[in-house]
Amino acid sequence: MKDTRPVNLDMSTIKLPLTALVSITHRASGVFIFVGMAVLIWALDASLKSPDSFAALQALLASPLPKLIVWAVVSGCIYHLIVGVKHLLMDMGIGETMEGGMRGAKLSLVISLVLIILAGVWIW
Repeated sequence: MKDTRPVNLDMSTIKLPLTALVSITHRASGVFIFVGMAVLIWALDASLKSPDSFAALQALLASPLPKLIVWAVVSGCIYHLIVGVKHLLMDMGIGETMEGGMRGAKLSLVISLVLIILAGVWIW
């Protein structure tokens, strides 16, 4: 049997819905958190070695680039947590419709954005 359906292999022409983008970025944030935890574990280890090591870490974290790295990891954690709760609610049957999924995706993005901004104010 010959398949005569058109095949679209150009991924840039496919428009994913917001719910799919939120789900994909949730998975990506999980990978980002896994990698970012190495930085946070290193910082925890450095802070616990000695008082001198703690003071050196404090001095390092006073500069903008390390603050940005910590803020990025915390932002990934916030986003992953909020969207993970949305996924858990959908697993319980809440917001499974297309309208509910869109509303949940938009709400999780807004909540994440607000909390990420607040985390940035707290860190900086």
